[in-house]
Amino acid sequence: METFETLVRAEFAAKNTYLNTASTGLLPARAVDAMRAGVESVAAGQPQDMFADVEAARASFARLVGVPDRRVAAGASVAVYSGLIAASLPEGAEVLTAEADFTSVVNPFHVRSDLKVRTVPLERIPESVRPGTALVAVSAAQSADGRIVDLPALREAAREHGARTYLDASQATGWLPIEADAYDYVSSVAFKWLVCPRGVAFLVVPEDLGGLNPIFAGWIAGEHPWDSCYGPVEELAHSARRFDESPSLFSYAGARHSLELIEELGVDAVHAHDLALADRFRAGLAGLGQEPVPAPGSAIVSVPGLGHRQPELSRAGIEVSDRAGNLRAAFHLYNTAADVDRLLDVLSG
Repeated sequence: METFETLVRAEFAAKNTYLNTASTGLLPARAVDAMRAGVESVAAGQPQDMFADVEAARASFARLVGVPDRRVAAGASVAVYSGLIAASLPEGAEVLTAEADFTSVVNPFHVRSDLKVRTVPLERIPESVRPGTALVAVSAAQSADGRIVDLPALREAAREHGARTYLDASQATGWLPIEADAYDYVSSVAFKWLVCPRGVAFLVVPEDLGGLNPIFAGWIAGEHPWDSCYGPVEELAHSARRFDESPSLFSYAGARHSLELIEELGVDAVHAHDLALADRFRAGLAGLGQEPVPAPGSAIVSVPGLGHRQPELSRAGIEVSDRAGNLRAAFHLYNTAADVDRLLDVLSG
C-alpha cells in the first residue's frame, strides 16, 4: 500500500537540501518522463497528442480548487490573466491592492492610467474595501515573506460592498486548500507548489465568465479550435477556454502528471506536512535568537536580516532565497525534518 512517504520517495530525488519551492518546485519523475516522451515524439516526427494533456491538466486543477473544469482557463502567465482582468474594468474603477504584492498581480492595473489603484498594507485589505471598490486584487500568500491574507474577512468585506475579488494563489495552490468558488477570479502559476514545469498557469472565472473581454483570443479560444485557424474566430468557446493562451505543450505534457500526483497525495495531507516543517523551523529559529516575519499558518518562513547568508547556504548544499534582505525558506511535500535541522545547523554556525 502506497503512503504519502513512499509516493514522494518514488518521485523526487533532490541531490541537495532544497527549501526553495516558493521560487521553483521540484519536478516529479513521472512529469520528467512524460516531457521526455513528448519531446522524443516530436523529434521522431510522430508528435503525440499533447492537447489531450492540456485538458487533463485543466480538469485536475479544477478538482484541486473545487470548481467545474469549464470555469478554468489554461495559459502560461499570471501577468497575462491579471492584464485580462485589468483590461475588462470600466474607466475610473477602483482597484484595491496590497503593499509590495507580487508585480504580476498588481502592475497590469497600474499601467491603466484611467483606473484608481489604492494600495494598503496586507493586514488592512479587508477593512479597506469600501463602497465603490470595484475589485480587490491580492495574493493569497505573499511571495516575499509568506504572509497569508485574511481570506474569510476578505470575502465578507467584498460581499458587503459589492466588490469583485481576484486572488492570485500561486504561492498557495498545492499546499493551502483553496476554494476557488469563493472568489470571482483565481489565478495560479503551477511551477511552484504544484510541482509542474514552467509555462503552465490557470485562471478560474465565474459561471457567467465574469464580464471578461477575451482580448487575446486566438484560434485555441474557439469553440471548435481546429475550425478557427483562419480569419476571425466565428464562435468563441462557451466556457473559460475562451481565455486560453496557446499552450506550451511540452510543459502541459508534464503538468498533467504533476497535478495527478498532488491529487493522489491530497492537499490536506500536504498542508499538514508542510506546516509541521515550517513550525519546526520557527521553533528552531527561536532557539537561535531569530524572529521570522509573523506568518502563522504559512509554509513559507522569512527571516529578516539573514538574506546575506543565502550564498553560504547554497555552497553548503542548502537552497533558499534572499528576498529584500530576508532569508526565505519554503517547506514542501518532498522536505523532511532532517532538512529543517540541516538548515538550522548551518545557520547556528
